[in-house]
Amino acid sequence: EVQLQASGGGLVQAGGSLRLSCAASGFAGDDYAIGWFRQAPGKEREGVSCMKSSDGITYYADSVKGRFTISSDNAKNTVYLQMNRLKPEDTAVYYCARYSDSGSYYPVGPCLFGSWGQGTQVTVSS
Repeated sequence: EVQLQASGGGLVQAGGSLRLSCAASGFAGDDYAIGWFRQAPGKEREGVSCMKSSDGITYYADSVKGRFTISSDNAKNTVYLQMNRLKPEDTAVYYCARYSDSGSYYPVGPCLFGSWGQGTQVTVSS
């Protein structure tokens, strides 16, 4: 069973920082994309960032470029999202996602996600 367990969300003031973590388990294959998307109440989901294991390419949405950084610890099967200079418009549920052959896909930049977890709430107060 594939699992993606996101953590690290919370309430922070504008200008602050949070680091999200996502532990992945049960996936097969060494060639994959992993990353994050978010969804705010009443809004469409938005791809935030991703990275590809095959070539190390990273992608950031324009709205977070220069403020967020994606990284991974392959030994721990964990991906991180360091979020700095947070803004109220960053408030959303953040979902960790990874490629899998699920048959239902969500594209984010150059990445294709097939599985995602429950999400973690990020709230940025003004």
